[in-house]
Amino acid sequence: MNEKKDILVRLSNLLIDRKNHAGDNSYTAQLYNAGNEKILEKIEEESSELVEASKAETVIKKEIVHEAADLWFHTMVLLAFNEINPLEILNELERREGVSGVEEKSRRS
Repeated sequence: MNEKKDILVRLSNLLIDRKNHAGDNSYTAQLYNAGNEKILEKIEEESSELVEASKAETVIKKEIVHEAADLWFHTMVLLAFNEINPLEILNELERREGVSGVEEKSRRS
């Protein structure tokens, strides 16, 4: 498995562990204890921050990377909360590779 997938696997395992031991005091456990709605609020917040960083008059790559990482992290929290392995997302992206966005969208209708 390549290194990029390795970090997804390691982080996913950690998030699942935190979900299964939600009694600990970690930030992630607090999100799980607060429930799906709180996780969705964090995703919305992080999405807005990414958009804001990208719209800045002077775009700073480091800020965009930071905000994108926050968004990915909270999305992975949502996936783990709903018992979805992030590798399923990679498989879906791989399935779509080489398929035009218009064609892929029409297949869902």
